[in-house]
This record gives sequence, C-alpha cells and structure tokens, in this order.
Amino acid sequence: MYKFVGALAGYFLFGQNFFAAFLGFIIGSVIDNFVVVSVKKGNGSSDDIFEYYRSHTGTSRGDFATMLMALSAAVMRADGKVLKTELDFIKNFFSQQFGPHFTTEHLQVLKHFLEGGEIPLQQICGDIKARTQLEVRIQLIHYLFGLAKADGHVHDSEIKIIKNISTLLDIPLADFESVKNMFYRDVNSDYHVLGIEPDATEEQIKKAYRQMAIRYHPDKVIHMGEEYQKGAKEKFQKVQEAYENIKKQRGIA
Repeated sequence: MYKFVGALAGYFLFGQNFFAAFLGFIIGSVIDNFVVVSVKKGNGSSDDIFEYYRSHTGTSRGDFATMLMALSAAVMRADGKVLKTELDFIKNFFSQQFGPHFTTEHLQVLKHFLEGGEIPLQQICGDIKARTQLEVRIQLIHYLFGLAKADGHVHDSEIKIIKNISTLLDIPLADFESVKNMFYRDVNSDYHVLGIEPDATEEQIKKAYRQMAIRYHPDKVIHMGEEYQKGAKEKFQKVQEAYENIKKQRGIA
C-alpha cells in the first residue's frame, strides 16, 4: 500500500516528476516491509527453527530474551500478519527491560522466528517454567496480551495461542482468565478479573479481591526489570478497578 502512496506523493509533490515518483515507490516499498509483513509459516522446517532456538539458548541459564522473542513471534503470527504497532510494542518493552543490552540482534532473532517454521512452544515454555516463578510467568501472559492488543483488538486466534502458551507454562486457568479479561472485555469481565462469576455473594467478592490483590501485587516481580514492574502495576490496578466497578454496580460499601 505505502509504495503506491509514496509513488503518487513523489509524482505530485515534485511537479509531476517521474523520477520522484520512482523514489517514492522505493521508499514506500521499504515501509511496507516493516509495517505489514505477511507471515511465511513453513519457510523452513520445525527442526531448523528448533536448532536455531537451541543455538541461542546454549548457556546454563539460557537466553531469556530469545525465549520472549520466540513467544512474541508466535502471538504475532497468530492472525497471519505482523503490524508496525506490534513491532513498536516489542521494541519499547525490550528497550525498557534490557536497556543497552537490547540490540538489533534481538530484532533479527524475532525476524527469524517470524519467518521460520513451527515454533517449538513446548520446549520454550518448559525452559521458561524451569527458570521462573509462577508470578513471573503470569506477568509474561500479561505482556503477550498487551502485544496482542497493540493494534487495538485482541483476535480470537491470538487468544488461542496465548491460552496454549499459558497451559504450557503451567499457569492456572483462573489466572489466565483474569489476565485475559483485562484486555478482552465483556459484560462479566470485572467478575472474571477477580476470578469469580456474576452470581458471587458479597462476601465471595470481597474475599476474591483480597486474594487477587495479594497474588498480583507488584512486589511479586520486584526483582524483574522496569517494564515487568510497570506491567505488574497495571495488572494490580485492573484488579482494583474491577472491584470498584462491582462495588458500584451492587451498591457495596
């Protein structure tokens, strides 16, 4: 799309100059490659992508950034296209999380997973599960939903892949549903954020809020990077907002 816009802009803005139109076409083509990239699933075998993953996580601790890039790619590939808003979301998160250690090499890793074969989610999630506490893994699901909603809408295909990742990370279904409803809203989302149903009693609502407030407290991931802590605070705020909304609807003091 942008290559045609660039060509027209160059042609008319520079006095119907065909050379300017050609330059505009070239520039627009470059933008197209970054703004919307058609996902090439199967452009390489599953064995190739698995070997690539292992080669980038060869240390005893593993390369957590590579793991995150792989999971990010899985979510980005879910709806069949990669958007600039998603790339911007990832670059912002990683630059905050890893600071000067985040380089263009990380984006090349992401590109490889985006254009490669089937991503070995079971192996990757197993590695992450072995290295992190549950609270960190829940925060990772929060990050993936944030990525999915970078374009303003969480697609069903993205929910499906994130749920699969959540299951492989051994995250309780109640926690997955709670985080999902922070991004994918319906009339009962406030209740589901607290892990309860709309027919819950006042006592159950208050108990659920107290449990979630403790479970999702930002201090749980205080040892992680700045961007993780920011996400944890957002998640904690969503719990408080859900509780306040329910209290207002029901007239609970």
